[in-house]
Amino acid sequence: MTMQPVFFLSHGGGPWPWLEGPFREGFALLEASLQAIPAMLPEPPRAVLVVSGHWEEPGFAVASAAQPGMVYDYYGFPEHTYHISYPAPGSPELAARVVDLGAAAGIPIATDPARGFDHGTFSMLQPIYPDAGVPVVSLSMRADYDVEAHLALGRALAPLREEGVVIVGSGLTWHNLRRFDPSARAPSAAFEAWLRHALTGVPARDREALLRQWADAPAAREAHPREDHLIPLMVAVGAAGGDPGTCIYAQDDLRGGVTASSYRFSADTTPSAYDRLRPRP
Repeated sequence: MTMQPVFFLSHGGGPWPWLEGPFREGFALLEASLQAIPAMLPEPPRAVLVVSGHWEEPGFAVASAAQPGMVYDYYGFPEHTYHISYPAPGSPELAARVVDLGAAAGIPIATDPARGFDHGTFSMLQPIYPDAGVPVVSLSMRADYDVEAHLALGRALAPLREEGVVIVGSGLTWHNLRRFDPSARAPSAAFEAWLRHALTGVPARDREALLRQWADAPAAREAHPREDHLIPLMVAVGAAGGDPGTCIYAQDDLRGGVTASSYRFSADTTPSAYDRLRPRP
């Protein structure tokens, strides 16, 4: 049976795919990496399950609408970006399956029929599936950011990979909103080096142990004063099981100095077209 890969993707800033000019151009490398993702899949997915760094609840929750709306969870952008649409269908059936898998693992997951797509979902998916033809289901983080709970959730959801579902943790490897400038160069590079080692430089069996101690990593709290954009990674790693990690996007000059990256977890480690275009530093 075909096994879909798991991803942790840096999703960029606000509604960047709908903008023009220098802000949009700053995400050109990220955009190329996202556009390469369909070619990394063994077959077209039945659906995409997204754990976004922009949705947290007291307990886990899954969006269950057949036609999700939009959540414009950003400010200071042009007026037209508050009217954009990413009209991908939802999947009540997948939402129900997520609830069932959680229950089997002793993890309660509520359904939310009103939750729409936030920008951690639609901005990331626009370059991947611009026709919005693949069903998308959103899954919340738990607001306590408990690493073990999110790893366990990923393990519980791992069977979806054999059911045609691509599991995506959507966040950003550096998320200090006060320091998206050259002052971030050294600390973001330090945290990135640790994270790259934890995800790609050790056997998969050791990954979770390192991630449980992420706050002790170099510049960890400079990178993530709040870990909302890191916690989706824990779900992805839990779902990855023993599959090795590969860095599929790396940039050291995002917004003038930030190091950022994205990762794929898959038994297939064949380089993607993007990997061949831009060798990993």
